[in-house]
Amino acid sequence: MMESVEAFLVKAEESLAGAESEFVNGRYNNCANRCYYACFQAAIAALLRAGMEPTGPQWSHQFVQGRFVGDLINRRKVYPASLRTVLANTLALRQTADYKADNVNQREGARALSWTRPLIESVQGGGEGR
Repeated sequence: MMESVEAFLVKAEESLAGAESEFVNGRYNNCANRCYYACFQAAIAALLRAGMEPTGPQWSHQFVQGRFVGDLINRRKVYPASLRTVLANTLALRQTADYKADNVNQREGARALSWTRPLIESVQGGGEGR
């Protein structure tokens, strides 16, 4: 299981690096997309570390968000409350970037990065919400 945790943390780091690169190059829609997936992958690592598995054949976005926030932040207090809205906020921005005619702007891309880094760092550290 720890191999899976590490694999998802590596994916999260790679997605964050992609988001940072896209931001620097002015591709804010792609930045928002990669920020969400970095958070999603880090949340999967956190769930695996806590002994949780997906209920189906793969991790659903609803399941990951619900269990990460509901179980690991609200109930167990493994991760800080300040991370409670990160998955939802980055998902909303990704949906704008991917599915709407509107574009993510520089300010929104920077905000997404500022939400993403602390979530990944907290998961890498095993949580600091205790």
